[in-house]
Amino acid sequence: MALLSAGHTGDVEKGEPPPGPASADAAGLIPPAASAPHKSAPAPSSWPPPHQPAMVLRESPFPNRVLGGLYGLAQGLLYPSFWAANCLLDLKETTVEREQHRLQRCPPYALQATAKGLALVLLFVFSLPVALLGLVLWLPLQAARRPFAYQHTMPAEPWQGWELPGRDRAFSFVTANICLLPDGLAKFSNLGQTRQRAAILAKRLTSPASSYGAMHHNPQVPGAHGHRDKPEGRITASLPPELDFLCLQEVFDGQAAAVLRRQLGVRFEHILYDVGVYGFYRGCNFKVLNSGLFLASRYPVLDVQYHCYPNSTVEDALAAKGMLSVQVLLGMTQGKRIVGYISCTHLFAPADGAQIRSEQLTLGLRWIQQFQEMQAQPGDLVAFDVLCGDLNFDNCSIGDKVEQTHALFHWYQDPCRLEPQKDKAWAVGTLLRYLKIHDEAVSNPENLESTLEHREGQHEYLEPPILSDGRPDPAAEKTDWRGRRIDYILHRAQPDPGPGPLSLHSEVETVSFITCLADCSDHMALGLRLSVSPA
Repeated sequence: MALLSAGHTGDVEKGEPPPGPASADAAGLIPPAASAPHKSAPAPSSWPPPHQPAMVLRESPFPNRVLGGLYGLAQGLLYPSFWAANCLLDLKETTVEREQHRLQRCPPYALQATAKGLALVLLFVFSLPVALLGLVLWLPLQAARRPFAYQHTMPAEPWQGWELPGRDRAFSFVTANICLLPDGLAKFSNLGQTRQRAAILAKRLTSPASSYGAMHHNPQVPGAHGHRDKPEGRITASLPPELDFLCLQEVFDGQAAAVLRRQLGVRFEHILYDVGVYGFYRGCNFKVLNSGLFLASRYPVLDVQYHCYPNSTVEDALAAKGMLSVQVLLGMTQGKRIVGYISCTHLFAPADGAQIRSEQLTLGLRWIQQFQEMQAQPGDLVAFDVLCGDLNFDNCSIGDKVEQTHALFHWYQDPCRLEPQKDKAWAVGTLLRYLKIHDEAVSNPENLESTLEHREGQHEYLEPPILSDGRPDPAAEKTDWRGRRIDYILHRAQPDPGPGPLSLHSEVETVSFITCLADCSDHMALGLRLSVSPA
């Protein structure tokens, strides 16, 4: 059960002591004082060798088995109350269940739900004394818990890093909000059966690219400067054939996360999960759920940092939403590291929270800059700096103007965007109308892909632009809107690497709007393929 855990916001875990901070270059953002790093055992001075890096992250979020065992006991004591509350919320019907119950002759579902609800309420009340005991044990343990867990799967073949000078490399990223909340909470997104959906999603996320049919490229369209852009946008049911990094949001349910880890571990050697803090933490509201962030990487993870947003309110305050930043090792050149940076986040959800999201973006950029300055070593070659996640605002809604003009877009580049309020012609929304996600036209990856290739299908099944209070914008009916694109993969042009003999240049090859989540989420996945070469 991953319903409840805590940690040290801003912890960094790594295999070597951090170097001195590099000069700041983050568009005028000034980082706060660096928090003390959480160090693992010192690694040999020769680490990492160029072809087989040592595993330096501790897998358990606790420093010893005793604390881990006590934590498991506390969760066991809390589980009966959690289970009863979850089942009570799970009595809410999805659109599919409502139709199934309508066709049943007897007894009426309302009568069944009432009887079950009364029994669950009694069970919840009777389990509270045990839950209270578990809470008394669980809360103090949060002070000893690192804010993430790590899974390392031994590869079938030795790791082969990128060596320079050598061939260019392409790196593929996918981000997706997969709505793996506990069953009762998932019902509010017209979803349920979280563990069963996790198994389906895990299979789709590890399937060969050919599983869902051919890819359909959109035609070339004029660019912002009068020339013709590369044909880099497409709607497809297929994941990239060699996916390197998978960043997920809303992986809240612990058992669902375990299903994902088992399946994804076959493809991704390094997985970060159960990211976030729980309980009371430094003036934040009481956290019942973790951040929901989940990151899988084919490349070795060198350093990890997580920060919790302190300004969430209403229902979002119950989850430890924050910024996860990771440094990965890509290879070696002339004794120096080739590294990449990936940051994953999930911003404040309510539509009227523009100011809160803007503040979270500012904090997130600060934390990213701080992390990269702490982890940089002399001579590092940075191949990419990517920020992805569910940002909960789009580039078409008048209600999202505050976020559309944030400094984020001066620091990072959005390959789908031309300017505020204007996307490239091939870009489409990633948020589906949640009450229609089980319709036949969008009920599987192939159907969703086919439906969204037409403007009529986009208007039928994608969420329209909104006003600042979340209501649909009536003026949008007169425009040729293509849906709310609230999921992002942004990349940043690298700063001057200094006097070294090499520098790297990255270029976007392809942006993919991926329909493999069909019938299992109210979001589409988003993919980015970056080509990196010596400048």
